[in-house]
Amino acid sequence: MHYRLILFGAASLAVSFFASLFVMNWWSPRDNGAGMKPALASMPPLPPATRASSIVAPISIALTAIRDAVDRAAPRNFNGNADNPAPQLIQNAVINWTVTRGPIAAGGGGNSLSISTPLNGQVHALGALSQTAGNAVNGLVTNLLGDAGKKLGNAGVNLNIKNLDANADIRGTVAVTSHPQLLANWRIEPNMAGQVNLADTNVSAAGLKINVNGQLRPIIDKMVAEQVATMQQRVRSNPIIEQTARVQWAKVCRSIPLQAPAAGLPELWVEVRPVKVLAMQPKIDASNVQLTLAINGETRITPAQTKPNCPFPNALEIVPSLDAGKVNIGVPIDLPFTEVNKIIDAQIKGKTFPDDGSGSVAITVKKATVEPAGDRLLISLLVTAEEKKTFFGFGGDATVHVYGRPVLDQGKQVLRLTDIQLAVESESAFGLLGAAAKAAMPYMQKSLADKAQIDLKPFAANARDKIAAAMKDFTKSDDGVTVTAAVTGLRLADIAFDAKTLRVIAEADGTVNVAVTSLPAL
Repeated sequence: MHYRLILFGAASLAVSFFASLFVMNWWSPRDNGAGMKPALASMPPLPPATRASSIVAPISIALTAIRDAVDRAAPRNFNGNADNPAPQLIQNAVINWTVTRGPIAAGGGGNSLSISTPLNGQVHALGALSQTAGNAVNGLVTNLLGDAGKKLGNAGVNLNIKNLDANADIRGTVAVTSHPQLLANWRIEPNMAGQVNLADTNVSAAGLKINVNGQLRPIIDKMVAEQVATMQQRVRSNPIIEQTARVQWAKVCRSIPLQAPAAGLPELWVEVRPVKVLAMQPKIDASNVQLTLAINGETRITPAQTKPNCPFPNALEIVPSLDAGKVNIGVPIDLPFTEVNKIIDAQIKGKTFPDDGSGSVAITVKKATVEPAGDRLLISLLVTAEEKKTFFGFGGDATVHVYGRPVLDQGKQVLRLTDIQLAVESESAFGLLGAAAKAAMPYMQKSLADKAQIDLKPFAANARDKIAAAMKDFTKSDDGVTVTAAVTGLRLADIAFDAKTLRVIAEADGTVNVAVTSLPAL
């Protein structure tokens, strides 16, 4: 009888004790930590996402294209008259000459361009010896003939060597050198100089020698100088560089559509606005004249298509060097935190810590949300904590707040959380299970650091595809000009956020080259 009373009393006491613990456990975490959420400082909105972008285009103009353009522009035949070199000896002199140039040859090196062509022609001299010169020549011939000459004279036969009719070949070359300089007004100063070289040939008649080089060199020099001056003016006033730049400028000035970052969100646009053009002085090698132009601009994300105002610059900015062939376009990628919450929640929801079941308390994540908190992010986790060491398995729900600092992993194109720290407001979130639950928190923090990340590859791939499609508009292959442009990669450069938006700055890298194999007539 006494044993029954003792057992009944012990059982009643145990039930009362555990019932009290259950009630205390039930009521203690009822706040769930929600009322202990850390205060979030107000954050200014993100500024307009403007990034610097540049396209540096090397323009290779083949020397063969320059050769062909000069060949089309330069006359092939020259002719004229020379002055009488000896009027006291020759009267009624007519000295005609004709010259035909051969094919044009072009060469380069040392930042100098050379154009040359062979010259071939003839000089034809007509005229008559003056009376004095004729008598002298007749007397000389008579003396040379001796008695035979006297007999011819006595017989009334006079020697009359008056008329001249002689021909001689003209052979030589014309060479023109150029040291071109790019000017700020989009034109080229060719800095040409010409030189004529003629072989030393003579016209001989009646004992007289007329030096072809001496007589024709000044005339041909003058004609070549006139042609060089005409060519210089044509090159100096040719607007081809400005016209080509204007066409590409108009293509750059545009809005590029981007795919919406998530279903149900509005489509975004990348506005590209060129602002200036840089250029290097031309370089010349054995095959090409190399020009390098760079278009510098600004890019920004807009919620709708825009028509940017891009006035074409009146002047080039000449610089000593440029990174030829490089394309760099900054692209901001904006993610609303509502979308960030979905990504983080999908990665952590349902996870239990410690994941090996070794702890006295198991903590399971039921929901995860992310909010900005200064230079960090606040991750709020709705969790269930369950005690495992006793038969009763006490437990309950609580909201735990954890801080994390967002960091870009550029290699893997993901956004990770580092410096994971439990907010002090979460210390008492588990009531009676606080000490045991707190022991499981390091496992959860480590899991957040390892697994809580935002995969940015789909967003980066979308931006890359859209920019690559826009770059195709630059490619062309007609009229002797071939333009190749391509996006070679997209890397993540920086992050920023405000109360509503997480912004990732991406930079698209690419290449562009322009090859000119044919030029319009000069």
